[in-house]
Amino acid sequence: MRRLIHSLVLPVVLLLLMFSVHLLATLENWDLRFLGVKPLKAEGLPGIVLSPFIHSGWQHLFNNAISFFILSVTLFFFYREIAYRVFLTIYLLAGAWLWFGGRDAWHIGASGLVYGLTAFLFISGVIRRHVPLLAVSLFVAFLYGSLVWGMFPLAEYMPHSWEGHLWGFLAGIVAAFVFRMEGPQKPVPPVDEPEDEHEQPYWQPTLDENDPISRFGP
Repeated sequence: MRRLIHSLVLPVVLLLLMFSVHLLATLENWDLRFLGVKPLKAEGLPGIVLSPFIHSGWQHLFNNAISFFILSVTLFFFYREIAYRVFLTIYLLAGAWLWFGGRDAWHIGASGLVYGLTAFLFISGVIRRHVPLLAVSLFVAFLYGSLVWGMFPLAEYMPHSWEGHLWGFLAGIVAAFVFRMEGPQKPVPPVDEPEDEHEQPYWQPTLDENDPISRFGP
């Protein structure tokens, strides 16, 4: 139970921040796109940290929030020892790469994080080859396998940042390989100890030097 509660803390806090920011923006009629990522522009640098909290509408927020909650709780539950470092790596890498390699537009939303968490949970379970983590990989592939189409410009007009999706996904792959030797691992099978060459075979009786009969054998 304690592990589950711990897994909920950061995801719930971040979700509350996302909803609070969007609620204030809606009530006050604020346009917060300037807090997103603007590639290769100085004013777009704060968006590396702030853009996941900015959304274009309630539907955009709900779509990201549900996936973010499921995937982030899964990360913190199954990869507890390295979850914070993995999350921070994906968060910063996805934003920084988007700043270097995105279209000249304001990129907003937490979808880069969603793609990064999806990639990490899937790839990490595969390369670790540990049954519970492989089950997580299959779970993620079943729920979010179709996200792969969001990483490519398959339509003339993309309402959301496909570059953010792509860079987030690549950040998740990088995190999976960087932390592959840390956190939960496949148990090492027990190794049978070699039999002691000098050990008395069980079928031979033990000779007692004080016993006059056993000194001469059977």
